Amino acid sequence: MSQSRKSLSTGALVAIAVALGAAVGAVGIYGNSSLPGNAQAPESQAALSGEGCQAGAAELAALKPLAKGEVAAMVIRPSAAQMPTLSFSDADGQEVGLEDFSGQALLVNLWATWCVPCREEMPALAELQSELGDEGFRVLAINIDAGDVAKPKAFLEEIGVSNLGLYRDATIGVFNTLKREGLAFGLPVTLMVGRDGCLLGAMNGPAEWAGEDAKTLIRGFKEI
Repeated sequence: MSQSRKSLSTGALVAIAVALGAAVGAVGIYGNSSLPGNAQAPESQAALSGEGCQAGAAELAALKPLAKGEVAAMVIRPSAAQMPTLSFSDADGQEVGLEDFSGQALLVNLWATWCVPCREEMPALAELQSELGDEGFRVLAINIDAGDVAKPKAFLEEIGVSNLGLYRDATIGVFNTLKREGLAFGLPVTLMVGRDGCLLGAMNGPAEWAGEDAKTLIRGFKEI
C-alpha cells in the first residue's frame, strides 16, 4: 500500500470514529440511555409536592381535553406540583431560574442543535411566542448543547429566530434534574409551568406548536 493511500485510510478511520462518537453522545439524551448523573426515571410522579400550587383539580380537568390532535402527547397532571429547581444562563451568561419568570405562564422547552426534531420545532415555537406571548405567557426555550454558545447562537441566527432569547445549560444539569423527577426521557422536552411556578403538564417528543391545536391548548393554559 502506498504512503498516500495509507494516510487516506487512516484519515477516513479517524473521521468515522469522530462521527460515531458524536452520534453516541446524542443518543445518550435523545434515546433512553443514561447520561452521567442520570437516575432511572421513576414509574410515577407522585413524589412531586403540590404544596402552595394554585391551580386546582377542576382547572386541570378542564385543560386536559385541550391536549389533543397535534399536542395530544402533552400529559396534563391531575394535580399541580412544585417544579424542581432549575438553573441555567441567559444570553449574557448570568445564572437564572424559573423563579425569575414568576407571574408568567411558561412553556418550557429543552432543545439542542444536534436534535433534529428540536431544530424543526424552533420556528413553530417562535411563531407561538409571536402570536400568544405577552406579559402573562412566554415560551422559555433552554438549549443544552455542551461547549460554548457559538453553535446554538449561529443556529438561531440562521433560521431567523430572535424572539425566544438564548437561554442555555451547557452542563445538561436541567435535563438530568427533570429525568430524575420522571419528566424527561429524551429531547425535545416541553413543560407547562403555571404563573406560580407549578407544573401542570409535560410532554416528551416534538409537536406542531404553530398549529391550531397548540394555540387552543395555550389559550386555555393562559387562563389558569
